Amino acid sequence: MAAADQEPHASTVRPRSYRDESYLHGFLGTVCDLQKAGVLQDVILEVEGRRFPCHRLVMSAASPYFRAMFTSDMAESRQKTVVLQGLGAGVFGEILSYIYSGTLHVSLDKVQPLYQAADLFQLDYVIDTCSSYMAMNVERSTCVDLYKFADVFSIDTVLKRCLQLMDKNFAEVASSEEFCSLSVHQLTEIIIHDELDVKEETTVWEAVVRWVHHSREDRQHHLPSILPHIRFNLLTSDDTAAILENPLVRENFASAEVIRNVVQRGNFNTKPRLGMTTEMALVYNATRGFRELLFMNPREGKYISCSYDAEDLPRLSPMIVTNDNNIYILETKDLDDENQLSLSKYNHAKNVWEHECLSSISKGPVPDHGLEGYEEHLYEVDQILYHIAFDGFEQSPLLVMRKYHWDTKQWQKCSQLQLETTDYHAALSCGSHLYFLTSTKVHRYDPSQDRWCKRTLPMIIPEVCTAVAMGTKIFCTDSGFTQTLVYNTMSDRWQKLHGLPNPGDFDMYYCPSLFVLENQLYILLTCSNDRKEEENTNESEEEIEKLVYVYDRSADAWRDLKASLPHNKFYIAYNSQCPVARIYLPYLNGT
Repeated sequence: MAAADQEPHASTVRPRSYRDESYLHGFLGTVCDLQKAGVLQDVILEVEGRRFPCHRLVMSAASPYFRAMFTSDMAESRQKTVVLQGLGAGVFGEILSYIYSGTLHVSLDKVQPLYQAADLFQLDYVIDTCSSYMAMNVERSTCVDLYKFADVFSIDTVLKRCLQLMDKNFAEVASSEEFCSLSVHQLTEIIIHDELDVKEETTVWEAVVRWVHHSREDRQHHLPSILPHIRFNLLTSDDTAAILENPLVRENFASAEVIRNVVQRGNFNTKPRLGMTTEMALVYNATRGFRELLFMNPREGKYISCSYDAEDLPRLSPMIVTNDNNIYILETKDLDDENQLSLSKYNHAKNVWEHECLSSISKGPVPDHGLEGYEEHLYEVDQILYHIAFDGFEQSPLLVMRKYHWDTKQWQKCSQLQLETTDYHAALSCGSHLYFLTSTKVHRYDPSQDRWCKRTLPMIIPEVCTAVAMGTKIFCTDSGFTQTLVYNTMSDRWQKLHGLPNPGDFDMYYCPSLFVLENQLYILLTCSNDRKEEENTNESEEEIEKLVYVYDRSADAWRDLKASLPHNKFYIAYNSQCPVARIYLPYLNGT
């Protein structure tokens, strides 16, 4: 037969699977109706004398606990009536309602016994729902009770939420009757936290005393194991002496010996509590020959300048404050020869910079035009350190990035970014991404994919000079502080801020620097003004003025703080970025 006369091959028909959602819902509804009607029930579950007729098949399908009970050689598999111990009848009724209907009713007075029952019967949905409900309802009045329960069942989400609230409201929580019901282990877990929002360490000691006195005869012997967690270095000598004279300590030789050993040997925790620290922005003294940092909190009127050895503090180098409040600074070693970069870490307690034992990173060849225009940055995303190098003098500048692995102590190359322009720019981290902004482009780096992508273009802005992240938003402005924009990283949208300040007769001497203190937006302006020395002469001298403005969200305006920065020194931020750290001021003052 000719090819034209041949019949076409039948197309391949593949099998398909179909899912009847209405059948699934209808089946569960029918089972629920059978339960309500008391039809085909083949077992009675008895709780606290109350009888619950059920279906073995349904209970086995819903719960691994009942499946093991009814499908094994256990005696319960043959019994018509099974008695369940350690449960409340009301709680079991709620569990049974969920098994037959898929609906769960949770309240604060029922959530703990519901969780216990769900844990026994291995009902994952009920466990997760109860955990979420408890985490959402952690308050000062409930946090201790929920913390104790979560500790017994190792419910991490609830434990974390309870500890966060107790850290923030420690003094109030510690004065409650519920606080005294904690076990010694639970008490210790709370007072070891760096995040306790207390102004003085005596607050922690007084909480321990109150806990011991609640049941002194049973608890005093625990004191020697608790005392090492009191941070005696944060107490005055008078406070320590008073503790030694406290009857709880004076009458207990072991406790007194612990305190003396801790104080004499100095092997105590030197890290201050969160409530004892102050958020401070860090800026360099750019005056030639100086190795100084200014720690400043303009809102509180605190300005502390500290000097360091020239070999420890590189002049005008990239600095970063990590999420765990560690401060690192990038330093160049043997630039002409090895051209290697390494890190120094700030020792808060000693107020000194120490070389960090990290592998060095090759900076690459020094550009032919020298180091002018060559910029470096340090950033952290999800506890990973990133180093960015950028040569602004190249016609087609390339942004080179590496990341540091703390576990392997090695640097690894990341995806590079080819840029089209050498415009003013700003780089920063926000959430789980890095951003590189210019007046015409927004580039975002996704660490999970090691990839750069473009986002929505910014509104018209002459030049992006400084940028800072606050929550999920990025604020940026130009070198003249004539226009400030806000970028919402979640919605990928821009908007303008209004109410720009008027620096008066001063001209910008250096790029402004945005920074965030205590969830408020600030900007540091360095301005100059030529003022005549004498009215009848043409001679003039340049004066440098440092201004600090805070953004008032309610008024949508910038407000001059009338800051009293030291005027005899020239303080600036590296690449117009002020890192912010929590600082224990007595360490800066040497007390």
